[in-house]
Amino acid sequence: MSTATQAEISAQEQRIADIKTIIADAEEVLTATADQAGEKVASLRARVQARLQDAKVRLAHAEELLVAKTKAAAKATDAYVHESPWAAVGIAAGVGFLVGVVIGRR
Repeated sequence: MSTATQAEISAQEQRIADIKTIIADAEEVLTATADQAGEKVASLRARVQARLQDAKVRLAHAEELLVAKTKAAAKATDAYVHESPWAAVGIAAGVGFLVGVVIGRR
């Protein structure tokens, strides 16, 4: 799996986590204002609930895409390792060496 793909997946995971946090906060606000009366508040609550529902649907879709991309990247990596096992071993050894050097300097 390429570094760019890993970075893209990581960024998408972060965005999904951020959106989940925003949705949870918005739901908490809706719950806290449930006892508020008035036409404007009721209208605002209805709009926010509709937008939250839409955000949940889009979030579920984004998670499905992320899972699909992750699976595709894993399959591509698996195929590469099966086609070029010695290259994969060399890459793993090189990465291990670099990590060892970085940790050894600390």
